[in-house]
Amino acid sequence: MEQYFEGRTALVTGVGWGIGPAIAMSYAAYGAKVIVSDTCREKGMDIVARIKRKKGEAAFIKADVFKTPECEKLISRTISIYGSIDIACNNSAIISKLQSPQGKGSQEFDDEMGLDLSGLFCCMKLEIEAMQKQGGGIIINMSTILGAIRSAPFDSYAAAKYGMAGQMHVATEEDLYRGIRVHVIAPAFINAAMLDGMKPTERNRPDTLFMGSTGKIGEAARQVIWLSSHKAPFATGIY
Repeated sequence: MEQYFEGRTALVTGVGWGIGPAIAMSYAAYGAKVIVSDTCREKGMDIVARIKRKKGEAAFIKADVFKTPECEKLISRTISIYGSIDIACNNSAIISKLQSPQGKGSQEFDDEMGLDLSGLFCCMKLEIEAMQKQGGGIIINMSTILGAIRSAPFDSYAAAKYGMAGQMHVATEEDLYRGIRVHVIAPAFINAAMLDGMKPTERNRPDTLFMGSTGKIGEAARQVIWLSSHKAPFATGIY
């Protein structure tokens, strides 16, 4: 593979589930030094081991991005280990039990909104500050098609993911002139953790499919790689 990211550091949060592992391993395959982060040490260390088995470079940092001190630790340790933070892919998310909005408690709503929006805000703020000091960088925030369409059982999750479009503009025009590019990727339904709670009949409903099928994890990871690479030099603010 062409070493798009040789000499560069990529941070990926939420590597323990869904698209996260594929994103982290793809960055490594294309030459990046990868910081993998999650609340689960076992899953994070497994991804590090898988990257190293393929001769890639990676390190694990345990962090709960819902907590500001842990976000701060994550960014400072990333820079301490590899010297920079050139790319950040914010993939952390919470999905509560699938049910109608009336059946959800306020704590479930607060947890989803807290991690999916407040945690993202904190990560982006610190990532942008670090990237400003080093002269630029790329931020990719992982959303979902549920942020663009209505799906009642996911209402609080969908609302949080919809809010990512606004969070993208946390990067000011001044930041963009400093070479910081920010994107939000909203994949269609992917054969990953989100679909685990669905029955087989639900997975095959027309409103769960896009162009006749669910997406593959590798397809979403390739979008991340393209937007992070020199092949998309003038792309910014894409949702």
